[in-house]
Amino acid sequence: MDNIQFFIYLAIMAISTYLIRAIPFALASKKIENTFIKSFLCYIPYAVLAAMTFPAVFYATKNPISATVGVIIAFILALFKRGLMTVAIAACAGVFITEIALRYVVLF
Repeated sequence: MDNIQFFIYLAIMAISTYLIRAIPFALASKKIENTFIKSFLCYIPYAVLAAMTFPAVFYATKNPISATVGVIIAFILALFKRGLMTVAIAACAGVFITEIALRYVVLF
């Protein structure tokens, strides 16, 4: 990819990202009073973050089994209302231990 093509793609991405954020502000000239729309707009960032992050979790490791173990550990700890740091460290530790175990099983 040459520089001109890169800058064209960059400009298209910047314009489309800006329009997605600017259109709601342009259309809503006064304060939004509808509780459904307010709650919808409140949860949009969380939904987008989850939609972008969750599928990538399964491709972040060498083996999808270890990724699944990490997701299960994180899900269980989150259900028990553990803190973000505890959930992240435990999920990473689960993935690490599973990767070592799978490597050990493959060797023998």
